[in-house]
Amino acid sequence: MTTELRPFHVALPVTDLGDAEAFYCGLLGCGKGRSASRWLDLNFYGHQITLHLVDANASAAATNPVDGDSVPSRHFGMVLDKAEWRSLADKLEKEDTKFLISPRIRFEGETGEQATFFIVDPSGNAIEFKSFADPAQLFAV
Repeated sequence: MTTELRPFHVALPVTDLGDAEAFYCGLLGCGKGRSASRWLDLNFYGHQITLHLVDANASAAATNPVDGDSVPSRHFGMVLDKAEWRSLADKLEKEDTKFLISPRIRFEGETGEQATFFIVDPSGNAIEFKSFADPAQLFAV
């Protein structure tokens, strides 16, 4: 597999496009792309997220225990550098954003040590933001 980073695409169900746009574009700062009455493309750190309007949201995803947290098994996210991660965590805290998992260090002192937090969009999609103490350990075993 190539090591060249390429933009990924992910599609997410949302129950209200206006609320989703306010969350992703307003709170998280995503750029707005093409849209139609039932979908909206977003620029999420250079990656494409498409929000698809659905009439009802699926039930909550199962969780798995990870270093003392109940991590949603269905989630997506972004790996940021330490300064970006801290800046976003601070911004979300100032905005009184409800964290699914509050900012913390996971696997402290171990291979893969990382800062992490989870938030949930208005339709219940879980998003993780993380930053590795050593970025070279992204795929460490």
